[in-house]
Amino acid sequence: MPDRDASMDVIQREFTRFARRARQKAAQLHPELSLVAHSMLDHMDKNGSCHAADLAGHFLLDKSTVSRQIAMLEAEGLIVREPDPDDHRKQILKASEKGLDLLTGANRRRRASFERRFTHWGDADVAQLAAYLRCYNAAEDD
Repeated sequence: MPDRDASMDVIQREFTRFARRARQKAAQLHPELSLVAHSMLDHMDKNGSCHAADLAGHFLLDKSTVSRQIAMLEAEGLIVREPDPDDHRKQILKASEKGLDLLTGANRRRRASFERRFTHWGDADVAQLAAYLRCYNAAEDD
C-alpha cells in the first residue's frame, strides 16, 4: 500500500495532466468556443438563465472576465439578454437557439470522446470514477 504522501503526489500530477488534456480536448471538440465560453453557455443552458454575477460566482471569476466572455458570446449570437422583471438594473442571460445548437453538437462530440476513452472500462469502474469525482467536487462546495 503506497504511503499517503506518494499518493498525493501522483494525484497532483495526474490532475495537472487531466487539466491540460481537458483544455486541449476542448479546443479540438469545440474549436468555436473557448473552454470558459463553453462552460458559461452550458451553465446558462442547465439553469435556464442567469445573471452575470451568477456566472462570476459560480466560476470564481472576476466581473471583467465574465463581461468579456458575455460580450463575445453575444457578438457570436450564442446568448441573448433580457431585462430582469424583478430588477430592471440587471439583465437575464440565456442561451440563444444558435448557442443551444452549438452546445448540443459540442456535448455530443465530448460524450463520444468519453465513450471512446472508457471503452475498456467495466460499468462498475465507470460508476466508481463518477462517485469519486462527485465526492471530490462536493468537498470543494463545503
